[in-house]
Order: sequence, then C-alpha cells, then structure tokens
Amino acid sequence: MILEAVGLAKLGAGLGAGLAAIGAGLGIGRLAQGSVESIARQPEASNDIRGAMILTAAFIEGVALFGEVICLLIVLL
Repeated sequence: MILEAVGLAKLGAGLGAGLAAIGAGLGIGRLAQGSVESIARQPEASNDIRGAMILTAAFIEGVALFGEVICLLIVLL
C-alpha cells in the first residue's frame, strides 16, 4: 500500500514537472508573439516593449523553475 502511494507521488511529480515546462514554453511563446506584434504596430516603443518582455519572461521562467524544483524534491524525498 505504501509503495503504491510512493509510486503515484513520483508519477504525479513527473507529470507536474512536465506541465510546468510546457506551461512556461507556451507562456513565453505567447509573450513573444504579443511583443512582436506590438513592436510591429509601434516601432518607436520597441525599447520599452522589449524591456517589459524580458522581465516578464524572467518571471515566467522563475515560476517554472520553482515548480520543477518542487517536483524534483517530491521525487527525491
């Protein structure tokens, strides 16, 4: 019974790490799409848009990394 629970926890952690990576990839893709479209509409604001895009992408990566670390901790502990 306990071994089944440990196996399910590891399965859930693996799925969670995968979902965190997929979610980050999709989020950054949508972010880049919106930024490129915004720069195409207003080229004079490209520096501001680029700065906001890089900062937001860093936040998305941070959240995804946090999720993957938590999933790895579940697997290893």
